[in-house]
Amino acid sequence: MMSIFIMIGAYRYYGGLAERFGKTKWQFGLLAIGIYLGFQIAFLFCYEIYEGLSGSYNENNYTGFSLVNIISWLLAIVAVYGVHKILENKLKKESLRKPSLEIEEIGNKEL
Repeated sequence: MMSIFIMIGAYRYYGGLAERFGKTKWQFGLLAIGIYLGFQIAFLFCYEIYEGLSGSYNENNYTGFSLVNIISWLLAIVAVYGVHKILENKLKKESLRKPSLEIEEIGNKEL
């Protein structure tokens, strides 16, 4: 249940970024969900490999609140935030280059 709330928040967070720079909201939102789910799967897969190599199998159910889930949620949120900042910087640089292209086209008039 907690993952659903985090995914909704990530979707809206990336949607706001897309709206600010005139991009498609749902594509950025799905990117956020993909980053979150991909990180969760990768983290839990690595944890299972660790358990297998260390021989410390425990009968935890990872669908509820456990220490492993809380750590994976926090790390996934950090990953979503980090990619958001990278995208934001990229889109800012891209938007700074656009006005120079428009200035060069001022004298060109298509008939």
